[in-house]
Amino acid sequence: MARAIVFAYHNVGVRCLKVLLAGGVDVALVVTHEDNAAENIWFESVISLCQTEGIPYITPADAKSPELLAQLAALRPDLMFSFYYRHMLPQAVLDLAPAFNMHGSLLPQFRGRAPVNWAVLHGATETGATLHEMTAKPDAGAIVAQTAVPILPDDTAHEVFGKVQVAAEQTLWRILPSLLAGTAPRLNNDLRQGGYFGGRKPEDGRIDWTQPAQQVYNLHRAVAPPYPGAFCELGGVRYVIERARLSRQPAAGLPLGLAVVDNCIFGVCGDGRMLAIHSLLADGDPISPQDLALRLNN
Repeated sequence: MARAIVFAYHNVGVRCLKVLLAGGVDVALVVTHEDNAAENIWFESVISLCQTEGIPYITPADAKSPELLAQLAALRPDLMFSFYYRHMLPQAVLDLAPAFNMHGSLLPQFRGRAPVNWAVLHGATETGATLHEMTAKPDAGAIVAQTAVPILPDDTAHEVFGKVQVAAEQTLWRILPSLLAGTAPRLNNDLRQGGYFGGRKPEDGRIDWTQPAQQVYNLHRAVAPPYPGAFCELGGVRYVIERARLSRQPAAGLPLGLAVVDNCIFGVCGDGRMLAIHSLLADGDPISPQDLALRLNN
């Protein structure tokens, strides 16, 4: 039976860890992060799964410490996996055994952080999950397997991520027998394609109403709740879009930004098209079209 060390967090960590257990892998240790109450609203807990299955786990603050390296080396793993673990693993750890990472895009596209959000923001029509060899450079190792999922025109990043986590499970389930047998393929991860993307902050959701409506809509979809949301500020109030769709109704000379027409809220964009905003928050509280109209007219 193959012995593995697993670095895992998030829903993908839970799903892929379950695949390893179902596939007969001896998970000697799980390295994870402490659960965050703010994230557990929609993240499953790797720690809870380990407790249920009786798997030893640790939550080190530093993935590069000599103490952690010694602990991992003592286990003499045959394989290592990283499933949405948030720390970069140093080369000394990667040298312990063949190591594989699950990434939430179709590599080489959207390498780096927040791949699902970036894919939606850029208007991609598909993404997926990729299992690849780990190297010191992130998301640069040879591709072992990947599974594509569609991004529909009105999908939010949260909805797409639900598809990606299932794709991750399917990808690992399909290739695990070959990995254990040492016959899994190694496909070229052509780094001349795609690009690296960094993490995203709440401030990155600020709306530029001079942009075309499709770009503003993609921003909304990329950061819609439970992410912080696309927002604009008027009169010291932050307005966050909760739910919206592209509107077929023309702007008809309305000024850029928030507007109320026929008791409906719209976002007027630079190309003369609009977003129909079905739910809008004002400093965290829902605001009606009537109340917004009063504010806009004052």
